Amino acid sequence: MNEVMVLVDIGSTFTKVTAVDMEKRVVQSRSAAPTTPADVSVGLQNALEGLNLAKGVLQPARVLACSSAAGGLRMVAIGLVEDLTAKAAKQAALGAGARVLKTFSFQLTEEDREEIISLRPDIILLAGGTDGGNTENILHNAKVLASLPEPVPVVIAGNRSVAQEVARCFPESFSTSIAANVMPQIGKLQVEPAREAIRRVFMEKIIYAKGLTKASRLINGIFMPTPAAVLRAGQLLSEGTAVTKGWGDLVIVDVGGATTDVHSLGDGMPTKTGVVVRGLPEPYAKRTVEGDLGVRVSVVSLTEAVTVPVMAEATGWSEERVEERVRMLNDQPETLPTNAEEVFFDQILGYQAVRLGVGRHVGKLSELYTPSGLVWIQDGKDLSKVSRVIGTGGVLINSDAPLTMLEGAQQAEVASLELRPESPQYFLDGDYILAAMGLLAQEHPETALTVLQNSLGEHELSRRDM
Repeated sequence: MNEVMVLVDIGSTFTKVTAVDMEKRVVQSRSAAPTTPADVSVGLQNALEGLNLAKGVLQPARVLACSSAAGGLRMVAIGLVEDLTAKAAKQAALGAGARVLKTFSFQLTEEDREEIISLRPDIILLAGGTDGGNTENILHNAKVLASLPEPVPVVIAGNRSVAQEVARCFPESFSTSIAANVMPQIGKLQVEPAREAIRRVFMEKIIYAKGLTKASRLINGIFMPTPAAVLRAGQLLSEGTAVTKGWGDLVIVDVGGATTDVHSLGDGMPTKTGVVVRGLPEPYAKRTVEGDLGVRVSVVSLTEAVTVPVMAEATGWSEERVEERVRMLNDQPETLPTNAEEVFFDQILGYQAVRLGVGRHVGKLSELYTPSGLVWIQDGKDLSKVSRVIGTGGVLINSDAPLTMLEGAQQAEVASLELRPESPQYFLDGDYILAAMGLLAQEHPETALTVLQNSLGEHELSRRDM
């Protein structure tokens, strides 16, 4: 019997499992079952039985899992200066698959402390100061955090000159971890060590806190938050391996009921001559999360961002009918469309979530007048030459017109100052394969890349398919 790896994604709504034949490098079977929040092992067992594992039809070698259940990984990031170490800390947290509840900068106040208590983060990322630089700020913030009434795991990724002293500020119950500084010197970003530390804390501490240990008898371990697995898959697909060439720069857009996540893989340097980059260097693998751009739980804020008149014009509905539909979707987020008009309304929501989410993720150009003349300034990543955009998330995968929505990512205006993809190919994660292959890539990157390229290649989107 061929060796099989089983990859599990425990989501807030569904638990999805994928069995991969390791010898043939193909997906052998897939299954899904509703997640059971009271005891996730029940939903996981139901999903595994869909693969016939219980009947011995498949013989898994290992069962690996990622999870976004129980609200995902909730984090607070703290740095010294909002545009520098605080931004670097946020990038590290997002890249680790976290949902960043808030970013704080400078010295924490009593009001900040009270807000952190109310936010109830799973992990706190504490940064501040370049190596050998400011020490007062991070020590002050450590003492404020140490006074929190409930212990929280803290990842320290600031000035290495005082990292040990910062750790000693916390009672043992807080479980501190020290990682390399997210910004060791001005203008230098170093987020990978902090991301890895966050992943270790997630595995060692947060899984237990969220009650996911009940699933441990069925799996070999929950190795990362689901968004981190998706970003890992994107990085593998972009960079390739020593044996297989990757796809190069790409963008992944994940439209959900509550958020729209955008991942970009590429250095994002200027593609036009005479452009000067401003601000911190961007990470090659970047993730942003737009908590107000969901098509169900966040549909009210999405509609506010688009505006009701624009939604009415796009759908051909009256403004009153748009508002009524939005209220209904907000009150009953499990609602599915029942006719062609409601399907079209969901498509418009999906298109706008993609358009706004990608617009916030990409870099922007602006003009700066200097004594030497006009200079173009780039803030963020230039993604104009990205060759592939991949869509995932239920509203896209379950749609008959995913390309219509995904084209919201593309540059629509010739003279636009947003550095969006100009003429990419579009692909759909039709097999829900991204998170699973991000997990598999941890141990078997070549197999994961083969499955990724084959699956996505079968779901390339074009106008002739519509």
